[in-house]
Amino acid sequence: MIHLVLLLALGLTVAASAQKPASNKTAVSTPRTADGHPDLGGIWNSASLTPLQRPASLGVKEYYTEEEAAQYEKMHLGEVNKDRRDGTPEADVNRSYNELFHDRGTRVAQSRRTSMIIDPPDGRIPPMTAEGLATLKANRARFAAQPADGPEDRPLPDRCLMFSQSGPPMIPGNYNNNYQIVQTRDFVAILAEMGNQVRSIPLDGRKGLPPTMSQWTGSSVGRWEGETLVIETSNFRFSDKSRFGVQYDGGVTDQNLRITERFMLTGPASITYRATMDDPTIYTKPWTMEATLERTAGPLYEFACHEGNYAMADMLSGARAQEKKSAAR
Repeated sequence: MIHLVLLLALGLTVAASAQKPASNKTAVSTPRTADGHPDLGGIWNSASLTPLQRPASLGVKEYYTEEEAAQYEKMHLGEVNKDRRDGTPEADVNRSYNELFHDRGTRVAQSRRTSMIIDPPDGRIPPMTAEGLATLKANRARFAAQPADGPEDRPLPDRCLMFSQSGPPMIPGNYNNNYQIVQTRDFVAILAEMGNQVRSIPLDGRKGLPPTMSQWTGSSVGRWEGETLVIETSNFRFSDKSRFGVQYDGGVTDQNLRITERFMLTGPASITYRATMDDPTIYTKPWTMEATLERTAGPLYEFACHEGNYAMADMLSGARAQEKKSAAR
């Protein structure tokens, strides 16, 4: 287990505005580090019922009213409840990973936005380029032909290697939405509960890795722009098993992806987090998502994915059973 020293700062909770984008300015009472920057240290949670993409039926509606938000929360919690036992047997089996294991939250984000995506204005991921669509088609064909010859054929989350919550970008999921941030003058470290993965980002002005050195999580460098911590990440390793390709409407990313993250402390107990994805060979324009990180109590426990990854053995044995059945025909 990775042990990090907590740098907790306590103060009065300042709620985010319900009808306006989060301000880039911090309150007078904002806790600060010895070098004068907003103190982001502590344990934070991003769980939210706000969807990544806005339902098409809402058009350009950016925010719910308080009443609309309450109605949406009640409806959505009923729809995603894994303990429901109605419908077909297949539907029941697909909900067998029951509600006990989920921790998606019970409310939409503090801002009451209708989607995490705030740009483009329609709250949707932009269309893909012709090259991006060709890449997606090739990835799907490859996966259909070899879905489980071995564990290396499975998507990265199946292998406990990469998750949307880990970042970048840090997109909330169904559970394990906690983060621990430790901040010094020269570095900021972000421990994601999901996958027990740590990002260590330099703030001392150094450059990122050279283009010849790529990583699944890219190469990150940070800086302060006034009250906002800005982290830029590039040098992503291209993979047909990208987590975008698994979890987000069939999309993909490639080695040209560049992500700019912004952390804005909007009160002692709230961080507005924004991430802009720019991948010109895959998407026709950049897109930006926003989530709220709320201070929460610790400690942060280790997420031991590999030790309990029984699904991997089940998927591989199921594929072998299908092969035997096909061969016997």
